[in-house]
Amino acid sequence: MGLDPDPARLWPQAEAAAPADGSPAERAAVAVTAHCTAAIDAAGPACVAVKPQLACFERLGAPGWRALERVVEHAQEQDLLVLADAKRGDIDVSAAAYAQALAGETPTPFGTVPGLGADAYTASPYMGVDSLRAVRAPGAGVFVLVRTSNPGAVDVEDLATEGGERVWERVARLVDDLGEPGPASGLHDVGAVVGATAPEHLARARELMPRTPFLLPGIGAQGGRVEDLAPAFAAGRAGGLVTASRAIVRAFEQDGGEPGDAARREAERLRALAWSLG
Repeated sequence: MGLDPDPARLWPQAEAAAPADGSPAERAAVAVTAHCTAAIDAAGPACVAVKPQLACFERLGAPGWRALERVVEHAQEQDLLVLADAKRGDIDVSAAAYAQALAGETPTPFGTVPGLGADAYTASPYMGVDSLRAVRAPGAGVFVLVRTSNPGAVDVEDLATEGGERVWERVARLVDDLGEPGPASGLHDVGAVVGATAPEHLARARELMPRTPFLLPGIGAQGGRVEDLAPAFAAGRAGGLVTASRAIVRAFEQDGGEPGDAARREAERLRALAWSLG
């Protein structure tokens, strides 16, 4: 379940949780925390992970980061994995700092500073292999943007290289080379973000990355359908992670029901569809 909280479109009970005093950022952060934890309580049992979009928290400044920390802690208390949707990418020194901030820890002369504690996070590949190697944190996963779900993916990712291969296909080869198989599942420890909105690319992506876990965003509000994702599961059930955000959290806007009940029903519906494909 993606968590992309919009302070202007929170569940009613979350708005009511905001204190009467404090700065706008502080009050909004409390409401965002209440919104996300309620969504986790409602729909979490039908999910294996939550995917907080960091920008939606960071725009609230320091209170927003504190809200993010609370949401991550709450999700992990519910035995859910946390995938930080950060899309970080920089030169190797900065990439390593991002890894420490999101899933590792930073040594200092004053003691070790823990990071966010995410189990995995998303990263941009467009600064090359050295950046991707550096952005990996020990014990955490990374999902590299390969063929994304937004319409603008055609502007760069679908362009042909000199050898006729598309840019995203070249990235897919890099991701496959970077991954190491796990001892039990055989799946690689480096994943790929492959948008559910362009299922026509899934078979080719799976051909290029036969053992890579796919993170599949774009279900629901962006137009993607779980029913079209079968090629992603060729590597087994754990080969694909279907992610839906607004489709779950805003489901109550469609049926007019109680937000938690509507979110639970939609998450269970999507889980059943995904399970049928694996």
